[in-house]
Amino acid sequence: MKRSDLILDLQAAIGRSWVLHAPEDLLVYEYDATIDRGLPEAVVLPEDAKGVATAVRIARKHHVPVTARGAGTGLSGGAIPCEGGVVIVTTRMNQIVELDSENRIAIVEPGVINLDISRAAAPHGLYYAPDPSSQKACSIGGNVAENAGGPHCLRYGTTTNHVLGLEIVTADGEVLWLGGKTADTRGYDLTGVVVGSEGTLAIVTKVIVRLLHKPEATITLLAIFDAVTQASRAVSAIIGKGMVPAALEMMDKNTMDAVEPFVHAGYPPDAGAVLLIEVEGLKEDAQEQADAVASICRELEAREIRIGLSQEDRDRLWAGRKGALGALGRLAPSYYILDGVIPRTLLPTVLDGVYEACERFGFRVANVFHAGDGNLHPNVMFDERVPGATQKVLDLGEEIMRLCVDAGGSITGEHGVGYEKRNYMSWIFSEDDLEVMSRLKAAFGASERFNPGKVFPTSKGCGEVSSRMRAAIAKVGADAYV
Repeated sequence: MKRSDLILDLQAAIGRSWVLHAPEDLLVYEYDATIDRGLPEAVVLPEDAKGVATAVRIARKHHVPVTARGAGTGLSGGAIPCEGGVVIVTTRMNQIVELDSENRIAIVEPGVINLDISRAAAPHGLYYAPDPSSQKACSIGGNVAENAGGPHCLRYGTTTNHVLGLEIVTADGEVLWLGGKTADTRGYDLTGVVVGSEGTLAIVTKVIVRLLHKPEATITLLAIFDAVTQASRAVSAIIGKGMVPAALEMMDKNTMDAVEPFVHAGYPPDAGAVLLIEVEGLKEDAQEQADAVASICRELEAREIRIGLSQEDRDRLWAGRKGALGALGRLAPSYYILDGVIPRTLLPTVLDGVYEACERFGFRVANVFHAGDGNLHPNVMFDERVPGATQKVLDLGEEIMRLCVDAGGSITGEHGVGYEKRNYMSWIFSEDDLEVMSRLKAAFGASERFNPGKVFPTSKGCGEVSSRMRAAIAKVGADAYV
């Protein structure tokens, strides 16, 4: 395959303006929000499903793989083209095609930003529940690929619980619909199979999402503790009482040290940890839940509880949680965010292990995470310019993920497996399990065509492919510039 022929075919079908191939353009698409890199041979920006299908067929003709990419906010390396090939970017496909307030659904293209769905639905008293911390930037296509969650997934579930149907492009370049505008339990749940498949089975080109009515009342509480251990015990106690708040988040002191000067949310500088708890429902029910949560926190040594009743107060309390990752740049030039799940009751033990491991490796860590469902997000701060620092932080990350698995947890709660955690899959799945998954991918005809090098364990690294690809396209000539 000559790269120039691939690019010429793509340009003829999609348009010269929407096919990128110059080295300086490709560098923009070699990474996502992780610390890995992988360089594509070409980048295509189609405007609709037909364009996606055409690009897929051309890539197949030239025997190169395809990697779908949304906003590039992913945290597991899912959008990195580990084996080169064509990256199909869906950012031009950014229309809300239909908003049916009566039936509480919306049909959206994959490039629509998560928060924009709720903004469009707000005049109708509706909203879209999944709310990743990056909801101001992440796209719904990426959310579907990773089965994204967010603080409010504790009560409302992850993306898969809010998707009714999908328009997809298969590895053969066919455009198909799965599911529909109404709940349909006939046959196999192929919609559920594609949600969370990380772009390895199909490329999503439209999504039918379920919308919810805004609750009558919402109350946000900030419970302040002297230590992470106290806050962790309060989490277990709240859930143990049979309560399921809309959200139950934790931030430790290192996180607050970064966040407070950044957003001025009012977090106390001497606190060891805070819980951000949100309850909602009918006005009387919400107040009753808030009172019960506050009582539990006080019993478990919360030194202060602040309550946000107004939208302004709630927004201020949430500003720190939503802006935490951006604020960490105040503490270090680089950070590595992990995503593991553990039983809630083991939060104190596992968090102690996380702090101990980070201290032993010589890194500072900020813990900000979905405490209610035990979904940890240790943010390890480092400087990637220091020789050996990146590998050292990856070794630390592996040890932390092993802590989660040994505690009876899992290697991902919402960020996906992607490239980052693919070699951890054998920790929790047998060879037979992985073989069944491989056969499923083959059944979709996507074995090595869609997003290769992801999810399944392999010895080949993005760096091996990327270095060869980088050297190839750096040569100025007919094969580098068309």
